[in-house]
Amino acid sequence: MDISMRGFLEYLRNERQASDHTVESYRMDIEQFARLMMKKQLENDSADWNQPDVYTARLFVVELQNHQLSKSSIMRKISSMRSFYRFLIRENKAAKNPFSGLSSPKREKKLPKFMSVNEVGRLLDAPAKYWKDADAAGAAKDAESANFADARDSAILEVIYSGGLRINEAIGLNMDSIDLLSDVMKVRGKGKKERIAALGTPAVRALKKYLETRNMRSSDTRPNSPLFVNKDGGRITARSFQRHLKNYLATAGLPHDMTPHKLRHSFATHLLDAGADLRSVQELLGHANLSTTQIYTHVTAERLKAVYSKAHPRAK
Repeated sequence: MDISMRGFLEYLRNERQASDHTVESYRMDIEQFARLMMKKQLENDSADWNQPDVYTARLFVVELQNHQLSKSSIMRKISSMRSFYRFLIRENKAAKNPFSGLSSPKREKKLPKFMSVNEVGRLLDAPAKYWKDADAAGAAKDAESANFADARDSAILEVIYSGGLRINEAIGLNMDSIDLLSDVMKVRGKGKKERIAALGTPAVRALKKYLETRNMRSSDTRPNSPLFVNKDGGRITARSFQRHLKNYLATAGLPHDMTPHKLRHSFATHLLDAGADLRSVQELLGHANLSTTQIYTHVTAERLKAVYSKAHPRAK
């Protein structure tokens, strides 16, 4: 391997504590640049990293576009090369960074996927049906375990959809996070920022049912103890819940790639569809910037355009 690249990869591992996956991505990006723009196979040849200039960097982007790479992949490769050259300059192995003034292509904005109101309803009803069938078929440990899993997972799904929570926010709730008298919950979001989220009537009902079964699994009712617990009384993990979710999606006849985050997307989209103002939705979601919330207006607009195109006699 080229000595400069080997030094950079060691820097990533040792100083940046980068994962093996990240290091391998950097290696492939640098090798691709050397192969395409410098005609070097780095496993055999050493490279003169002072040779490329800004025009070489631009041609590299054109070459990537010709290979029909996505904008996000091109952005990553530019970022890899920019970081590599910063390291070379620091080590006095290059005089300039040809990628420093290169503008990255704008990232494609993907509209978030969401479920219809009917699909959400089917998903929220799925845990009860799944565990009833599992108990009848002898697939559950016992009836009590099935009832507990049903009550807990139904409550988690209801809480996520009712408050627009992220999965980690939902499983991070403590006993003192919920106020069933005022129908609100205190949520700790990204950056440990706290916000108040709403609990609808179905969510309150699901939580009350779950709390009855929780007492059989955990005697820890201290204010800071976890709200949603596993069979041993510890806090349930996101991965554990998502394993169960796949069963519920199959039971509801929904696509297997649906995630808890799509419930959050559905929460925002359904609110806007019903006439909620954007600022209120921003606060409920806990977004720092209104621009982050505005993506949901595009979702609503696309849906309305589709309805218009299908229904209006002179739309086409």
